[in-house]
Amino acid sequence: MNPTKVLVIAPHPDDEVLGCGGTVRRHVAKGDEVFLCIGTKAYTPEWSEEFIQERAKEVERANSILGVKKTYFLDFPSVRLDTVPQKEVNDALLKIVKEVNPEIVYIPHGGDLNQDHRLLFAAALVASRPLPNSPVKQLFSYEALSETEWGNELTPFIPNAYVDITNGIAAKKEAMAAYKSELREFPHPRSLKAIEALAVKRGSEAGMEYAEAFMVIRSLWPEK
Repeated sequence: MNPTKVLVIAPHPDDEVLGCGGTVRRHVAKGDEVFLCIGTKAYTPEWSEEFIQERAKEVERANSILGVKKTYFLDFPSVRLDTVPQKEVNDALLKIVKEVNPEIVYIPHGGDLNQDHRLLFAAALVASRPLPNSPVKQLFSYEALSETEWGNELTPFIPNAYVDITNGIAAKKEAMAAYKSELREFPHPRSLKAIEALAVKRGSEAGMEYAEAFMVIRSLWPEK
């Protein structure tokens, strides 16, 4: 039996860990193949070359901890995705979806504060349209600390699916710790303590010790 293919679409490095790091570990433990697509990258002169090189190493370390099979980099400019024609972003993601052929896709929340998140969400919807030949059967949006809770209140994140990550919370925190350039001290939301606190909160909402929460965008159960 062929393994289930899973695609995680992240606007920036570390969003995949914040949003579904524990879920990725569960997929890998189950024997699924997990692929990661990172939409944007830092660039000079806004960021130093040293920072850019270190960020690439952080991605590699985090992927190794979570068990990601392959990472795709779209390399659009970080925090400037609005300068790229939307069709170009759509086409780039569609190419990845066609190559990976995923059954399950995780994408950022459409109401997040950062415009890169919102634009990539829109592109992911296009790339995952339920056309007759689309491989995507389940589509979920995840929350990212310091983006989702500060986002547009008119499009709130209202979770209706939970994944028990009690056995994966340690790996999630370890993977986030690999992103030294992004990690902050509590009470900043991108701190290990805040990450664990959110996992406890989401877990308590669903009778679990630790959980990650998602919004189900689409769930299909075709005959074949």
